[in-house]
Amino acid sequence: MATVHVHLDKRSYDVICEYGALDSAAQHIASLGLTNKAAIITDSNVGPHYASQLIAQLSADGINASLHTVAAGEASKSMSNVEELCRQMTREGHDRSSWVIALGGGVVGDLAGFVASVFYRGVPFVQIPTTIVSLVDSSVGGKTGVNIAEGKNLVGAFHQPRMVLADPATLSTLAGREYREGYAEAIKHAAIRDADMLAELEALDPLNQAPPAELIARNIAIKARVVEEDEKETSGTRALLNFGHTIGHGIEASVPYGELLHGEAISLGIRAALILSEQFSSLSHAESQRVLQLLQNFQLPLTLPNHIDTATVLEKMKRDKKFSGGKINFVLLDTLGSAFVSKDVTWEAIEASIELLRQDA
Repeated sequence: MATVHVHLDKRSYDVICEYGALDSAAQHIASLGLTNKAAIITDSNVGPHYASQLIAQLSADGINASLHTVAAGEASKSMSNVEELCRQMTREGHDRSSWVIALGGGVVGDLAGFVASVFYRGVPFVQIPTTIVSLVDSSVGGKTGVNIAEGKNLVGAFHQPRMVLADPATLSTLAGREYREGYAEAIKHAAIRDADMLAELEALDPLNQAPPAELIARNIAIKARVVEEDEKETSGTRALLNFGHTIGHGIEASVPYGELLHGEAISLGIRAALILSEQFSSLSHAESQRVLQLLQNFQLPLTLPNHIDTATVLEKMKRDKKFSGGKINFVLLDTLGSAFVSKDVTWEAIEASIELLRQDA
């Protein structure tokens, strides 16, 4: 069993990463001292696979759990769902002594975590991620939130989980596209902090949905160390995790939910960030090509469809929470494994990089 400890003083917690972690979820959760009632929040894809098993485990330990299911997909990250879930929990008899389990991918984790942060002004929650994105990235760090029409994740709170149970066995039930899209986040981690991990990712078979637990844990450790340095994005270190996300989120918000999965939009954003890293920093073209080849290995898109308007992408970007007072803080690479936040990137250069995405990589 690989355990990554996230050191955040009183908000510290463990991320347990092992095959079979879900089978012993109740045992791990018991170590937290959480009793009373639990609210399991999941989605229509994940719930049928794992919810009954989890409820049975908790019941055997004397914990009564209610099940709350939202539709699968990014559209479920909404304020209306936050209200509905809080109302459901209240009707089920939950109160300030209750706690939440997020059982699902990044959407469920963000949504359930935000519900936990506001229900009775904050109750504990446990993350059980079931996708690559959530295993290696979104389940760790305490960022919770929902989308509004103006952009992604613009309403939310920092609310750290009490524990994360990362079981790579859950990846076997994903459709291939949903499995592969998450590797955009793992490739991002390697690009900004761990160039040696690129070779491990290159050695993976994208069709084999049973990645080594050690590789998942290595990604989790990268995220954990960055979060420890800058929990609430005040020093700038955590901003490095936004590599590829600035333009990627703009692209994702420019199309109807589901047209591009999160990792697919981030793949396009990474390509744009590589272009800008060559232009405004010292990243070599060969290094860029290595990252692009890896994205291509996982069948992630590198060419922006013509129907996605550049002006719309730029408008969505300007509303993003990464910008303060209209100033651009853009994450670039100076070499593989080394990222920094640049203030030199111009809007004109960003626009040009988006246009370049229309050409084949």
